[in-house]
Amino acid sequence: MKQPVAVPLDHRGMLEVGGADAQQFLQGITSNDMTRVGAETAVWTGFLTPQGKFQHEFFVALSPDRESLWLDCEAGRREHLHKRLKVFKLRADVQLTPRPDLAVYALLGERALGLLDLPALEGYARPFAGGVVFVEPRLGALGARAVLPADRAAASLQEAGFAFGELADFDQQRISLGIPDGSRDLEPERATLLENGFDELHGISWDKGCFMGQELTARMKYRGLAKKRLVPVRIEGPTPEPGTSVRRGEKVAGTVRSAIDGIGLALLKLDQIDAGESAAPLHAGESTLTPRKPAWASF
Repeated sequence: MKQPVAVPLDHRGMLEVGGADAQQFLQGITSNDMTRVGAETAVWTGFLTPQGKFQHEFFVALSPDRESLWLDCEAGRREHLHKRLKVFKLRADVQLTPRPDLAVYALLGERALGLLDLPALEGYARPFAGGVVFVEPRLGALGARAVLPADRAAASLQEAGFAFGELADFDQQRISLGIPDGSRDLEPERATLLENGFDELHGISWDKGCFMGQELTARMKYRGLAKKRLVPVRIEGPTPEPGTSVRRGEKVAGTVRSAIDGIGLALLKLDQIDAGESAAPLHAGESTLTPRKPAWASF
């Protein structure tokens, strides 16, 4: 995509974490290192159950006034995240505030970073137009994200040189790269971080100390217990619905997650991703799937 395109991500919402203990509060309960978040750094992180299963994923950036942390999360599940975080607040000096006045955009295209004066460094952040822009912390090839005041976000991005796209443009690019998008791809209470690329996509810190759900996550990493991976698949035939079972003959091989226009993401058993040319094809309903290991993945 050569033309820089701004895609409004209406399925994402914002939650502000303020107060003197905001950073320390998130440090103890999320998978990434919150001490890295600053004026020039944003991160992507997971929030797990105590048993190590996925609950939420979100981006964390410092607000332009440097007084609070902004969480770019799923809009439809923001209330659930808000309630879950409140459980752990206890007596900490932390204020949790929904921010419907802020809008999230994905910024795509080869020239996107240049229009925003962003270097090609994953997670690099800077203030912009009353909000913040940052290079995708997961994978720089996915461009950048912007969190801006909703009432002037479109005008600010248009003035910077962006045309406007649709969610399908974002989905085409992220799916082709093998990047998950919240509960569209990670099933709450069941998914694990290592099955869904959080390690290689910079969503876990192994040096920060304990975090909620760390025991299962670390055990899966150091004992090699991950038996499935979320990978891109080429789809020949009708686009399967999310949750469609993937089979090789009569054997269940995995599950389709998000998909669009001939490509998708599927959570597949490792031994089914590269089963060899002699193996029977993978099917999801009436469609044939061909999996591909992403260049960034290390499994």
